[in-house]
Amino acid sequence: MENQKVENNLNDNMNKPLILVTNDDGVDSKGIKVLSELMAELGDVVVLGPAFPHSGQSNALTVTAPIRFKKVDETGNITRYSCTGTPTDCVKLALNELLCGRKPDLLVSGINHGSNAAINVIYSGTMGAAFEGCENGIPSIGFSITDHSMNADFNYFRPYVLNIARQVLEQGFPSRVCLNVNAPMGEIKGVKLSRQCDGYWTEEFDKRNDPRGNGNYYWLTGYFKNAEPDAQDTDEWALANGYISVVPTRIDMTDYTFMEELKKWNFDIE
Repeated sequence: MENQKVENNLNDNMNKPLILVTNDDGVDSKGIKVLSELMAELGDVVVLGPAFPHSGQSNALTVTAPIRFKKVDETGNITRYSCTGTPTDCVKLALNELLCGRKPDLLVSGINHGSNAAINVIYSGTMGAAFEGCENGIPSIGFSITDHSMNADFNYFRPYVLNIARQVLEQGFPSRVCLNVNAPMGEIKGVKLSRQCDGYWTEEFDKRNDPRGNGNYYWLTGYFKNAEPDAQDTDEWALANGYISVVPTRIDMTDYTFMEELKKWNFDIE
């Protein structure tokens, strides 16, 4: 019956853009609530978010347990659902079940509490959901802010989120491309179209000893090292200097330049 109701609502509002919202911090996080409210200014909003946080899950899928979803509430043109799966599960479930075959005009993921710039893009559950959207031909955006606090201040970011989403709805995207949008904390100077910074994580685990005699255990931690701190065209530079970074990101990870070099190699067995 819930699916039927969603279908009826969508059929009644075919003239409005349909916007699918998800995240990796959980359906009750502040970031997704802010994002849903902003998207409600642009169209009809269906939220399907994880029931609990799934940070660092990238494109993970639930394959060893069933997935369930349930309606949380409906306020105005925002209908919220909670899903027991990952962010990518949420997108797949929405497209295959919840939306009854109607493809969203836009998918937005976030607003993530914490940066997804540089190498973080490949670990991010927020961006994993955006990748799943663009893989299915939906213009998709991942929004993040560098503030990890669950009570982060999104006020400076709000008008930019709305403007970027509106432009994507109007302009569209090339196939299999999405936007990775990250904002600094506090006042924002503007927007920089950026490239992904070259960097890496070091000292990634905090090693501890179990006082009950069960050996060592480890907490994931680490420090990000910017490999090109002087480059002014990267997402990390933009964020460090008070700008929003916008990185067009492809899911085709083929290195076409190196492919030309590889053509000179011989992988065949004589």
